[in-house]
Formats: sequence, C-alpha cells, structure tokens
Amino acid sequence: MDLSFILNELGEERENYFNAVSPPIMQSSNFSFKDVAGLREAMSDEFESSLYSRGQNPTLNILRKKLAALDGAEDALLFSSGISAISVPILSLLKSGDHIIAVDNLYSWTIKLFKDFLPKFGITTTFIDGTVFENFGQAATPQTRLIYLESPNTFCYELQDIRKVTDFAKSRGIITMIDNSYCSPLYQQPISMGVDLVAQSATKYIGGHSDVVAGVLTGSKAVLKKIFDHEFMNTGPALSPHSAWLLLRGLRTLPLRLQRSFESTRIITEWLASHPAVQDVIWPFSPKFNQADLVSQQMQGCGGLFSLILKHSSFNKIERFCNSLKHILLAVSWGGHESLVVPAIASFSEDEYSADNDHHQLIRMYIGLEDPQYLIADIKQALEK
Repeated sequence: MDLSFILNELGEERENYFNAVSPPIMQSSNFSFKDVAGLREAMSDEFESSLYSRGQNPTLNILRKKLAALDGAEDALLFSSGISAISVPILSLLKSGDHIIAVDNLYSWTIKLFKDFLPKFGITTTFIDGTVFENFGQAATPQTRLIYLESPNTFCYELQDIRKVTDFAKSRGIITMIDNSYCSPLYQQPISMGVDLVAQSATKYIGGHSDVVAGVLTGSKAVLKKIFDHEFMNTGPALSPHSAWLLLRGLRTLPLRLQRSFESTRIITEWLASHPAVQDVIWPFSPKFNQADLVSQQMQGCGGLFSLILKHSSFNKIERFCNSLKHILLAVSWGGHESLVVPAIASFSEDEYSADNDHHQLIRMYIGLEDPQYLIADIKQALEK
C-alpha cells in the first residue's frame, strides 16, 4: 500500500463517526449487543470483536491495521509497553525445557527477561555475538525454539544478517523474533526478510511526542490470535484507547520526523567525528561503520540514535560532559521531538567503572527535531568543559 494511504486513510471509516478528520477515542470499557446471538458471536472470537476493551477496541483496531500494513504483516497486537510486546509472545510460544538463542547487548529489560525471569519457568537462553553468523549454528540445540534478534541494538549498533538467520531458523523449525525499535517500519522491514514476529517500542518513533508508552507486535494472524486468546487476555497488557489515539496522531508525521532526525544526525555525527576531543562516533550510516555493507542491504535509513566516545575517556570526564549540556536533556528513551543523552555510566557506580571496557565509555545521544546548529553549539560548549 502507499505510505500516505496507510498513515492517513487505512482503517478510518469517517462516515461512521460524523466525517471527523481525526478518529474518535472510543473510551469505553465494554460494548453492548442487540441480541444474545450477537453477544455469543463476539464472545466466541474476541480477537475480531469489540466486546471488552481488555481485548480489542475500535480505536485500537484503526491503529492495528496501520501498524500491520507498515510492517507488511498480516496483523498486529498492541501492548501497554514495548517490553510487554516482547515478554507476552515469548511466554505464549515457549514452554519449560525450551531454549532461546539471543544476541548480545540487547535492551536491558529484555536481558532481564532472559536471564532472571524465564529460568524460573525452565526456559534457558544462550547469548551470542550476532555479528558472526556461524555462532547461531554453534549455539543451536534440539531444544532451541526461538532466535531473538535486535538489529541494530541501541548503544553499539551491532547488526545481524537477518536473511541468513531466518533461512537457518526455518531449516530447523525455529521461530524468529526481532526488536525493530531502532529502525521503525519505515527504515527496516524484517517481515520481508523472513522474520516471524516483529516487536517494537511504539513509545519511540511511532508516538514521537514523548507522551505515551506503548508496544506493538506484528506477524501472522494465526500466531497473533494464539497469543491473544491465551497469554494476552490472561495477563491484561492491553493499550488504552487514549494511548492508541496518541499513536494515531504520531503516525501522521512519522516520515517527516524520521527524515528530519536522520538528516540532522548525519550533520552532527560528521561534525563530531572531526572534533579533537572525540575518539569515535558509532552510527550505522557513518562512513567508517564496520558493518556498512550489511546496513546498505537491510536498512533504508535510521533515526537519530548514535553513540560517541571521548578521547582519554574517564568516569569523571564523561559525567562532566553530560552534566554540561544545556539543551540536550539527560534522559532515557528516544524518538521524540527533543534531543537526549544518556551515558553508559548512568547504570553503574564509579567503583564499577573500567577504563578497559569499551562499553563503559559509550555516551548515547538522540537527535530530535531541533536545528542541528543549535545542538552542535550545545555539544561544543560541553566538550570544551
């Protein structure tokens, strides 16, 4: 489908709500029926019905159609957070004794899920360097049921060869799942590369205004219905109608926001790469990125998230740089209108810092919608300090 049609028209039956240009918020917990037969039909298939908003809701269904179409998927499920969109399907599709292969350097709460939560249910995980394809075959066992990817990840931006991995997984009957939050559906389409389930934090680029927390999972209708009918309905992670409306609002400007962030980040990373106080800039579209060939094969672009390393880096120097920024906010997340910074050292104490650990040196920055020269001036004065 044409992108403009998906974002502005798909699923919007305006004649059903007074020809309003903006869809209404169906802020109702439940829905009534004319007769018992209609109620019985809705109760028999809540995946396709508006019965009770712990399941589906008309406002959510408009968004659901759009997000599925953006991913080139059969359907979508909406969640109250990105980690919920990751955790619920894994709990649904795996059982005690199953094994997961996951790539290194995942989102922190995904790591906690695999290391701390799933072992309580007898589900084990092997973490590998996903940049080396052969590692997947070496880690696979007869009990492997899921390969979990995050390409790129969000601090050092390591990619996996998605097509190679999905071909391998299909040959073994293994499910593949990816966190596609970094690229969004506009800049990477994992479904077309053979991935079974695509999760993303809709809090980021889909929302785009830093005022909603949400997650989305796309894939085949049959698999999503299985997840919905059991673990989804039992754990109750549904998105609220108002949050769905905010995401619909965000979708209208998604291409413009991503393009602005992408172009500004190119300007700022080029400036940083030439600064005498900067040792390295890590961004998939930087000329010296070590997986540039794979980037060109899999990604049409990316947003504004990159990392930098200061020369002669130290715990105090990193902290002083971040504290000196006046207009770039010190905060987690990304994808909104505002520029952000978060250093790796924010997650541990000075006693735990190691000058020999490259990951400890990383300062992650997100470039929002401000003028790039305005941001460069802020970064420049912080580097001088």
